[in-house]
Amino acid sequence: MGPKRLVVACGGTGGHVFPGLAVARELKRRGHEVEVWLSGRDIESATLHGWDGAVFATGARQLSLRALPAVARAFWTCLGGVKRFRPDAMLAMGSYSSLPPVLAAKLRQVPVVLHEANAVPGKAVEFLSRYAVTTAVSFEETVRWLPGRATRCTGLPVRADLAGQPRFGEIPEGTFTVLVTGGSLGARRVNELAAQAMCLLKQSVEAPFFVIHQCGAADEARVRETYAAAGVDSMVRAFIADMGRAYASADLVICRAGASTCFELCLLGKAALLIPLPTAVRNHQHANAAALVRSNGVDEGIQQELTGRSLMRYVKTKMDQPVLLERMSQAIRALAVPDAAARVADVLEEAVASNSKR
Repeated sequence: MGPKRLVVACGGTGGHVFPGLAVARELKRRGHEVEVWLSGRDIESATLHGWDGAVFATGARQLSLRALPAVARAFWTCLGGVKRFRPDAMLAMGSYSSLPPVLAAKLRQVPVVLHEANAVPGKAVEFLSRYAVTTAVSFEETVRWLPGRATRCTGLPVRADLAGQPRFGEIPEGTFTVLVTGGSLGARRVNELAAQAMCLLKQSVEAPFFVIHQCGAADEARVRETYAAAGVDSMVRAFIADMGRAYASADLVICRAGASTCFELCLLGKAALLIPLPTAVRNHQHANAAALVRSNGVDEGIQQELTGRSLMRYVKTKMDQPVLLERMSQAIRALAVPDAAARVADVLEEAVASNSKR
């Protein structure tokens, strides 16, 4: 296939941007001209590390009555973007940020491929799948939620730069290390539980341990002060740009169960405690976690049932059982889909080829 003009619409949170950028890089590597469409949120700028291609801000916003004027403006912006760039196809990674680009592409008769990251599809993908040539999915379980739609299981693309990174040099070799992350925006309750648990662990064990904590900007100062007051050796960041090194340093990960995080754990073989966001739409984070729990590579913690002390006991148990952690690591690695970005790129190229035959 010769070079094509392709749009990757992946705005919103890091959970949508990172997979979209992984596919965008693969498409660019294949010689295509790729434009990445984001919503224009501030958090997206922190996720663009390593992308040197074109970026277009759509202005997409969460759909609500109050936001209807902004959504309408985003649609017209996307129509202008389609007219200007004249793409041969569009890949949309789901969430509210996909709505204006996909509708604009449909109006301009540009073929669309969707990608659904989670085990249970979001409302945007469920609605927009009627306009898509194919909907690529990360989990086999997702297919049953999209009856009558053309689907392909590709896995979820993750950042290629995560694998093969060195540990953080400031963490002594052999020190048990816990990575806590609520995603690119942080997670208030996970931050609170983890900080309480690590402070209690400091009181309960003599062996050294270290905490890497990505907590979001709102909680950064408070979490750092909490660890400092308790004497917990830690690295606290609002956002960790070099997550590959954070994962490489970690013996155990405590995190939400967003799809990107789940597939990063699989790729890197990291034992984890997943704490699904209880308010997630259609409880999709629980469904993501359940798919991984079946591998015996992760455990699931119910946020409403966890306390700082129960989480401390969990971490202490894992700290005392390195052989169990290694078994969990091997089990979760078996679910990895390292070529997911190439699989999604293949689906998009097939959509272009199919459209050119009409």
